[in-house]
Amino acid sequence: MGRLAFGSETVTFDDRLLGHLEVVMVAKLRRREPFILTWTVDPSLGSGRVSRWVGVSTGWDIRYHSRAIGPINPAWIDALMSTANSPGGLRVVPEPDQDEAVAG
Repeated sequence: MGRLAFGSETVTFDDRLLGHLEVVMVAKLRRREPFILTWTVDPSLGSGRVSRWVGVSTGWDIRYHSRAIGPINPAWIDALMSTANSPGGLRVVPEPDQDEAVAG
């Protein structure tokens, strides 16, 4: 499990998910497109969800647990980017099967 930090607030995500979120976040910010990032809170921590405004001046960093996250799944990037471009903002969605995405 890696960590995404905004100032003193830290949230943990699977390294593979973090790698894909990083690609989407960097792409949005390079285009100077701010967005909302929303994630659910683990029930052991009280449940619910958190939304964070992310803009070009937002300080954030990612720390991965492992060195390699595996290959990037373009279908997952597309799915995450689709949420990031929606009014609801960037949300974690399940990773689609790459083979199904290519066939569809």
